Amino acid sequence: MNVSIKAEMNVQTQPQAIQVRNLVINPPLLLAPMAGLTHSALRRIMIGFGGVGLLSTEMLSVKSLPTENPRVSPYLIRTERESPLSYQLLTSTYTQIGRAIDALHALKADAVDLNMGCPSTAVGKFGAGVVLMDRPDEARRIVAEARKRTALPLSAKIRLGSDAGSGKLKTFCSMLEGEGVDMLAVHARFRHEPFARNPRWAHIAEIKECIKIPVIANGGVFSVEDAEECLRVSGADGLMLGRGAVIRPWLFSEIAGTVYGVDVPKRVVSLPDIYTAFIEALNADYRPIYRLGRLKAFTHYFARNYQFGHSLASRVQSSSSMDEARERAGTFFANTKE
Repeated sequence: MNVSIKAEMNVQTQPQAIQVRNLVINPPLLLAPMAGLTHSALRRIMIGFGGVGLLSTEMLSVKSLPTENPRVSPYLIRTERESPLSYQLLTSTYTQIGRAIDALHALKADAVDLNMGCPSTAVGKFGAGVVLMDRPDEARRIVAEARKRTALPLSAKIRLGSDAGSGKLKTFCSMLEGEGVDMLAVHARFRHEPFARNPRWAHIAEIKECIKIPVIANGGVFSVEDAEECLRVSGADGLMLGRGAVIRPWLFSEIAGTVYGVDVPKRVVSLPDIYTAFIEALNADYRPIYRLGRLKAFTHYFARNYQFGHSLASRVQSSSSMDEARERAGTFFANTKE
């Protein structure tokens, strides 16, 4: 299968850019932080297609971040092309925010994001992620401390909370704005809802009514049509793409061209070539111990481009080395019609 990227022009229907302090996000298409996925190798693949307004790291523990070596850490490896780049912090308390933000300044971060939306049970056990939405006093202290420590654009990523109609969500969002958050990304599902559940984009429209900072819609965008519908229903100022852009790293480019009228360069590339480029990026910059797990995580999603992609995913998942995974993937590609 060849991927031809040349989105329709002259169809611009949405505002083109978001300015957050000194950062211009243009087009207003943001990469979602995703554990094990939004590292440098994948970011570079997406950049190659164009259309990304703001990149993101994976979530970074405020406890370990200050001691990480950015030259070898799989969480911090970054090339000059990966700009602008937002760094997402994961914490359950305000006490370690200061050292973490100092580290981000040294890394020349373009923006700082606070994780208040991760639904992982493991994350929730120590009071972080979406659990902070039920701990508003601590969430307030975290935002206030982060705002005090940096002049960089400060954003937060949340979910819709635990339930509808309680008023807690609007109160929480207003608090974030009041304490200095410059931009809010909202994953349009409740705390315990799985990805299989259709996103509730209309709830984002309700958030838009109660705050003045830019609101970014996240969840359920896998195509240009999804993007258009999400923007129509939510009234969001921009979109944050997650799993859809891992499956199709050119999705940013398609949406940028069709929805925002960005002049996207024509590019024709095969799926096997994209996969090979990803492997080469891992091999070039990551220590061997960090490569195979990231390849398996990427393959889990990328394989969905094929009718029988489960076969590709299972072959790579059961591989015990990068060489074995590459060979098995090559065999799959050779025996699959494009």
